[in-house]
Amino acid sequence: MADDYYELLGVGRDASDDEIKRAYRRLARELHPDANPGDADAEERFKKVAVAYEVLRDPEKRRQYDMFGTVGGMGGAGDPFAGFGGGISDLFDAFFGGTGFGGGGGGRRRGPSGPPRGADLEVGLELSFVDAAFGGQHDVTVRTAVACETCHGSGAEPGTSPTRCPTCEGAGEVRRVRQSILGQMVTASVCDRCHGTGEIIESPCSTCRGDGRKVEDRTYTVDVPGGIDDGQTLRLSGRGAVGPRGGAAGDLYVHIRVRPHDRFVRQGYDLVHELHVPLTQAALGAHFPYETLDGVEDFVVPAGTQTGRVFRLRGRGIPHVDGRGRGDLLVQVVVDTPTGLAGRQEELLRELAAERGEDVAPAETGLFSRIKSAFK
Repeated sequence: MADDYYELLGVGRDASDDEIKRAYRRLARELHPDANPGDADAEERFKKVAVAYEVLRDPEKRRQYDMFGTVGGMGGAGDPFAGFGGGISDLFDAFFGGTGFGGGGGGRRRGPSGPPRGADLEVGLELSFVDAAFGGQHDVTVRTAVACETCHGSGAEPGTSPTRCPTCEGAGEVRRVRQSILGQMVTASVCDRCHGTGEIIESPCSTCRGDGRKVEDRTYTVDVPGGIDDGQTLRLSGRGAVGPRGGAAGDLYVHIRVRPHDRFVRQGYDLVHELHVPLTQAALGAHFPYETLDGVEDFVVPAGTQTGRVFRLRGRGIPHVDGRGRGDLLVQVVVDTPTGLAGRQEELLRELAAERGEDVAPAETGLFSRIKSAFK
């Protein structure tokens, strides 16, 4: 799964624009290649943080990212300075504002990692063709982990609280120093006792047994945008399972399935309908009601219409998912040749052929009829 931009910046999904900007500036100072010469990992993280900031600082891109988990057509992903959309002032603020490089950050121990984030969940949502075309609100139910109501997610029995881990002293990691031929080396690993949270629970909650959560069914309302297509996925940020002992919730991914329409076929944002008309209407013309997704409209078949002719009804197709315009409805005409003619119907057609000077097969009598019957 792709990087989570909020996690890259270390902010919550409800973070304000100022919080996102402050987080980006801090990380940009820490990870900039000038501050980490030769550190390929830091350079790669610097680029990813810049891309994350480029998306989350823009309201429209952030809305698309929160909904779909991606932003189509976003440029600058390979440019480590793409995040400095505000120009040179943002650049100077990021590298020379605040405490700068002289704050001694290079030697700091990292803080506790905190409770782990909850799992992402998936659920399917089946829509009718019309509901997918015009969007709307639909409910989905998923079995998920939610915060324990007794301990409010802390995992500790009411009246008590988690305490600092004595093994790592709340750091969430244990550092060990050893000597090697290259000199003194320091290694860090996640604390086995608190599992990186920096805290331990002396009196676990009797309801959730210290986990801080329970499993139950939850129903969420999904805002389906008009124009969504079969196979696309929506993301509900923070609607996945909550993490243990107060950990943040994961995301809920809603996979869309669209039932086919009995008349229309979708091609991108256009609709295609194969309209069968009898020979008489195609030859003489016709005027009749025609049902579109928006309701019944008047439809005119001009006299002399041939099979294959396409009538374009502009703006009667699928709405664009970004809300900007709609596709068209393409009506493809198929002229049906009459079959099973008998009596006066056949006579009239033969009279028409004679009037137009067109040669046709003789009436099915005698030898011709017997030959045709032999091939049935």
